[in-house]
Amino acid sequence: MKDEKKQIAGVVTEVGVNFLEFHDPRLFRDLLGQHDQHVKILQQTLQLKIRVRGSGLEIEGDPLQVELASQILRQLYGLLEKGYPVYASDVDYAIRILSGDSRARLQDIFLDTIYISAHKRTITPKSIAQKAYIDAIRRYDIVFGIGPAGTGKTYLAMAMAVSELMKNNYVRIILTRPAVEAGEKLGFLPGDLAEKVNPYLRPLYDALHDMVDFDRARKLVERGTIEVAPLAFMRGRTLNDSFVILDEAQNTTPEQMKMFLTRLGYGSKAVITGDATQIDLPAGKLSGLKEASRILKGVHGIRFVTFTEKDVARHHLVQEIISAYERDENQPGIRDTQEKN
Repeated sequence: MKDEKKQIAGVVTEVGVNFLEFHDPRLFRDLLGQHDQHVKILQQTLQLKIRVRGSGLEIEGDPLQVELASQILRQLYGLLEKGYPVYASDVDYAIRILSGDSRARLQDIFLDTIYISAHKRTITPKSIAQKAYIDAIRRYDIVFGIGPAGTGKTYLAMAMAVSELMKNNYVRIILTRPAVEAGEKLGFLPGDLAEKVNPYLRPLYDALHDMVDFDRARKLVERGTIEVAPLAFMRGRTLNDSFVILDEAQNTTPEQMKMFLTRLGYGSKAVITGDATQIDLPAGKLSGLKEASRILKGVHGIRFVTFTEKDVARHHLVQEIISAYERDENQPGIRDTQEKN
């Protein structure tokens, strides 16, 4: 005989181990997604059979995966009850989070609103590492976010910076990155100095314009409230009451990194982001990010947050691509053989 147990406040009733019943028809429809898209994502990712039965879902498959799917659905339903709009991407993030840590609470992560963007989109962390990163930025004056591309390091730092500026907690935002060619030879660039370095700074402008509408961003830049500049422009300055973001820090030299970190003045915060696997410095040059990780690891008041491919918030294939390259790098013999041939 199947056991019966009730979930918190009687909102969700679980019958046996493979049936979940939901009492609010509107929220249940939102949980299913358009054309049952959310259910299809769970089925495909966890290799399960999920069938809609009235106001509930019948789940069949490996017992561990059935339990994981049940937990994901219950927690997503709890988010809907709190007014959080669940999208297909959130289902994917939920699978990643709870697959890695069954004790994680999606509400603690997804309901941590950082900023409402210019497009009226709520920016929130989407993984345990992103949540730890945001908490670290709130608590520490110097934070390093280290990990592969697409994990939200720069984007979330930008969102935090704009949010803090709007609250008048800082006088200005300074966005900087080293001007290093990523393998390409750009050659002679016409125009004044600003036009020459603009291609290197374009990603920072793109992220900024996603946070603040174009006209407002332009006015903030013209007034100097937001400054976007190459790292070389930081030399000799003292940055007081500023929220400073150093992007692509893996392409700094140790001397540049030391120069940047010692610019920090009173009432300021610095976030340094980088991917130690994508260093574009000339052969033989040490990465300032790697050196800082070694030298500053135990310094009180500085926090290091590490991201992995599981935190990638782009197309799902990006996560697979990063994993594939990491596997290849761990087999140097294959690359050596190919280079000789």
